[in-house]
Amino acid sequence: MRKIIAATFVSLDGVMQAPGGPEEDPVGGFKFGGWTFHYFDETAGAAMEDLFSKPFDLLLGRITYDIFAAYWPYQKDSIADAFNPATKYVATHRPDTLTWQNTQWLGPDIVATLRRLKQEDGPDLLIQGSGELIQTLLANVLIDEIRLMIFPLLLGRGKRLFGDSAMPAAFSLVKSQASSTGVIIATYERGGEIQVGSFATEEPSDAELERRKNWK
Repeated sequence: MRKIIAATFVSLDGVMQAPGGPEEDPVGGFKFGGWTFHYFDETAGAAMEDLFSKPFDLLLGRITYDIFAAYWPYQKDSIADAFNPATKYVATHRPDTLTWQNTQWLGPDIVATLRRLKQEDGPDLLIQGSGELIQTLLANVLIDEIRLMIFPLLLGRGKRLFGDSAMPAAFSLVKSQASSTGVIIATYERGGEIQVGSFATEEPSDAELERRKNWK
């Protein structure tokens, strides 16, 4: 069985838009494209190398696919060597325009296709960017692991990693470290259902009972 892994750069306030450069994704007037650039150090670089060290297929939304397809086929480095031969599964309404080598359309029913792919033998499916696709996967409980690089920035407006459509779930932190520039690198795996409890006293005060009544 294959896992779906979402590996994402994110700000403290949850923005994931255009981490790589000003021209990457200026949709909505986003002004901070390239916000990760000055925070990379040896620790962050090693985390990226580890992410791409095992076999994987890429799982991409159309915007990220277009960004990657215009960049990685023209590069000569270790990431290009991993991305270019990998199978790319893409969510798009324009399958006839997918030109990057080894690209496959996810079809009209993305969720059904991914459920089938997860049951097959093969490398894990690695999401890069693809914020809109991530929302669909979170809503359908399809992401098994989340690898975050959390940057010490507040970006305000922008496309966010977690929207209102995400299904509630608990996750377990299985690995974490911090870079010299303050980036938190953390890996989370699904940890079952959310468990709730209460710090309230067994005999609430009259004021507390009144407060609860006012909220109803």
